[in-house]
Amino acid sequence: MPRTSQTEVFISTDVSRLEDFPQAVVAYGRDLAAGDVLSFHHHQRAQLVYASSGVMTVTTLTAAYIVPPQNAVWMLAGVRHRIDARSDVLMRTVYVDTEKIAGLPEEVCVLQVSTLLRELIIAAVEAGSEYDPDSPQARIMEVILDQIIAQPVAALALPMPLDGRLVRIAEALVCNPADNRNLGEWAREVGASKRTLTRLFAIQTGMSFRAWRQQCRLHCALELLAAGRSVTVVSGEVGYENASAFIAMFQRCLGTSPSRFLNQS
Repeated sequence: MPRTSQTEVFISTDVSRLEDFPQAVVAYGRDLAAGDVLSFHHHQRAQLVYASSGVMTVTTLTAAYIVPPQNAVWMLAGVRHRIDARSDVLMRTVYVDTEKIAGLPEEVCVLQVSTLLRELIIAAVEAGSEYDPDSPQARIMEVILDQIIAQPVAALALPMPLDGRLVRIAEALVCNPADNRNLGEWAREVGASKRTLTRLFAIQTGMSFRAWRQQCRLHCALELLAAGRSVTVVSGEVGYENASAFIAMFQRCLGTSPSRFLNQS
């Protein structure tokens, strides 16, 4: 699949400074250009990684998470991850000291972002992170935490297998999601039985091969849509015979049409 040319950018020293603040919750904004990459790194605090505009991919050692403006990734403290801007991105991040705050998600996940949470995050970034405990900014942060806890998890994770044979299949499908070979054909390609691959996909990704491939196609489609490709072009590039079948899958998975998604991004 064609990719935007990549440019490595570096973690701002402001982030390290923010993580040492006494406040349990701080917010930070950074704009990224399409193709910008924040290479693998980790933070002392958990973070809600959000883009108020644009689409990015957050990748850990075990999964990839697509992040349109309707969603955010909850990243645990200490988990290594990288961020790829698939379009121009207004990244807005909330850092949380989970040693001081309880009740937050206990695993990396994609959360839905309500209109209220979106506006709170933007307001928190604009107000700055140095605030008094009884200030309006402190109350905004408290509501952000309540909203994070209340948001439902979105099915936008693409778990990556570890077995070398499955890795070959997964990498091939990420590069060419239109590849329609079935698992029996892939079994012959990688030198394993279909039964073995079926079992390993379920164990290592928690998904069937068919479900994993659909999720891979959805990820790739979101990246291509963010890059400005038309729905008709994207449907073909990710392996659908026609736009109608692609739109039906998109609506079923995300609860919205590709055109509405584009307008929201």
